[in-house]
Amino acid sequence: MQRFVDELAAGGHDFRRLVERLPVIVYTAELGANGCWRYVSPQVEEILGYRAEEFVRNPALWASLLHPEDREWVLASENEEYLRNRDTSGGIEYRMHRRDGEVVWMHDEAVLEADGDGVPVWHGVLYDVSNRKQTEGELQRSLSQQAVVARLGERALQNGDPQELMEVATELIQKVEGIHSACIWELDRDGRRLNLRAGLEGAAVGAGRRVSASRDSHAGAALDTGTHAVVADWEQETRHTMPPVLRAFGAASSLAVVIDGKNRPFGVLDVHATERHRFSAKDVPFVQAAANVLADAIERHNADQALRYRVLHDALTGLPNRLSFVDSLGESLAKAAVSGSPVGILFLDLDHFKLINDSLGHHAGDALLRAVAPRLRAHLRPGDIVARFGGDEFGVLIDRLADEGEAVAIADRVAAAFAQPFAIDGVEHFVSASIGIAVAGGAGERPANAELLIRDADAAMYRAKEGGRSRCVLFDAEMRAAAMKRLEIERDLRQAIEGDELALHYQPVVNLRSGEINGLEALVRWRHPERGLLDPGEFVSIAEDSGMIEPIGRWVQERACRQALAWQQLRPDARPLDVAVNLSARQAAHRDLPSTVEEVLARTGLDPVHLRLEITESVLIDESATAIASLQALSELGVRLVLDDFGTGYSSLAYLNRFPFHALKIDRSFIEALGIEQEATAIVEAIIGMARGLSLEVIAEGVENEVQLSELQRLGCDYAQGHLFHAAMPEREVSRLIAEGALRYSGISPDGR
Repeated sequence: MQRFVDELAAGGHDFRRLVERLPVIVYTAELGANGCWRYVSPQVEEILGYRAEEFVRNPALWASLLHPEDREWVLASENEEYLRNRDTSGGIEYRMHRRDGEVVWMHDEAVLEADGDGVPVWHGVLYDVSNRKQTEGELQRSLSQQAVVARLGERALQNGDPQELMEVATELIQKVEGIHSACIWELDRDGRRLNLRAGLEGAAVGAGRRVSASRDSHAGAALDTGTHAVVADWEQETRHTMPPVLRAFGAASSLAVVIDGKNRPFGVLDVHATERHRFSAKDVPFVQAAANVLADAIERHNADQALRYRVLHDALTGLPNRLSFVDSLGESLAKAAVSGSPVGILFLDLDHFKLINDSLGHHAGDALLRAVAPRLRAHLRPGDIVARFGGDEFGVLIDRLADEGEAVAIADRVAAAFAQPFAIDGVEHFVSASIGIAVAGGAGERPANAELLIRDADAAMYRAKEGGRSRCVLFDAEMRAAAMKRLEIERDLRQAIEGDELALHYQPVVNLRSGEINGLEALVRWRHPERGLLDPGEFVSIAEDSGMIEPIGRWVQERACRQALAWQQLRPDARPLDVAVNLSARQAAHRDLPSTVEEVLARTGLDPVHLRLEITESVLIDESATAIASLQALSELGVRLVLDDFGTGYSSLAYLNRFPFHALKIDRSFIEALGIEQEATAIVEAIIGMARGLSLEVIAEGVENEVQLSELQRLGCDYAQGHLFHAAMPEREVSRLIAEGALRYSGISPDGR
């Protein structure tokens, strides 16, 4: 650089002419904000709009052209003491104003040397780097926009609530540099208006929360054309009317894109800036990408809601189904426990319905069922719930009763609804109904349970059938005597807990790659003094209904953990065996579950990583805050959570994102047909592929033959259990296998074949 400047100063004509053709500003200037400019190459006029003579004549011109945001630090560098403590070999970059007011970025590379009189003089070159700076800025903005879309996509997977996601979207988008605010407009049912759903909080009130869905508004124009709409300058805009809500904060420019939908657009995503010409076609991909994330999330939510509706409603009549009825009944019983008001249900079965089907055809039977639904509603009180259980069975929930007498009166009124004929294919048919009545929640009654109450009403309905049909029967003492038999089992079960009649059997879980037994599932058994060894299916549901599942669950957890630790001591140099314990719905919903498990682990000394707790999908349907908090706390303890019986309940991918599962267990109903039925194989393959994408382990239960094993290995399943490997066995049998070193399945070689 110094040699270059010396030769220039020497005044060689050819050299000077060469320099003056370079697309840079070559200069020599004295140090300081008002230092004299001794030489400036002519390119200064092309780059900054000022002639070289103006710089030489006015020493303060350079400092006056510095951008206000850069002026202070740039002038501070015009100091010898400052320069001694700073490396200037790489040059500096700052902004300057051209004569026409445009801002340009300059790269200033110079050396400071004293002249013959000892005056410090800069010998340097100014490069116009505006294009590079613009490219860097666009890149940075693109990265920022991509980060917003990525975060929005992540939130969409975490939470399926569209309203919350829309609010998050507007918050994230308006953090992008240059964007003042974002908002989301939803298209109303008739397609004439767009209503504000998110964004512009506090700015929009009343009519300001609506805009036209036609081309009168820029958002409507985007919707109408199916593409983006840019307003570069609202003051100069003639095509669209500016919404009042945008005037509130002084919007100068806007960009709107469509949020699409499966059958019709959902609405519009709208972004705004307070500077003119902020948005161009370059911004469309970013805003459209955010809109697409919203569109996908909204569509998933709508599909999930539609699926939930189908799961909870009868397709033929549109009435709630049994699952929905049980939920509503459970809520009413919970309220009744506080208020003391009895809750009743009617279990209704159409008499001789099979005759209608057989004589007139199923279409006539379906028409009758559809006609029964509104007839029942018309004879009930507001708030009473009618549900179809299936076939020709209906349930009616009648809460806020005065006593059993009111329930019987309502049942009589419902029975009277069948006095009038039903018109089917233009022909009138008389149909009667048998109704069973069960009431719970009265003074001195035992604690009510939804399924038990339905069972009681069902028993009363069958008594009505036996009595000649077209009758109403209240669940009475005789029928209650049968229920007492169940209570006897409950009582025996309590004694079983206290009398050490419970035992654990263990079924091995085999690693399908190595054939080794990596863990065991603990299964409770009851050594009944009179009936012998009972499987869980014969008493667990009673324990669940009675609340005894909680002490049984604690006993199972502690016994299994202690036994797992004992087995570890038998094989200290080997990997410890995991032990899996099932959690019932009642246990999972208990707020003390995490502390109970933590206490068990502390007492037994088992490492939490070797305890697996299995939860069925049915536990998660209600998505109660207690269950969510409990499972999260268990995961934080280090316990591994397994989603059991996957695919049999209300399967939803939301579970796998919302709950901290480590593995899922494919239900045996899919494994039974594996390798035989193409549909079952496809389902298992899809589950395994999905689990792999979510970094979840997969366990197959109920493996009974080599065909199933071979298919599971081909599909990449991680673990399996079933009678092919081992049936559930007592603790001593597992200890024998350990002693004999037989903890592997010989049908799988160590290399997984």
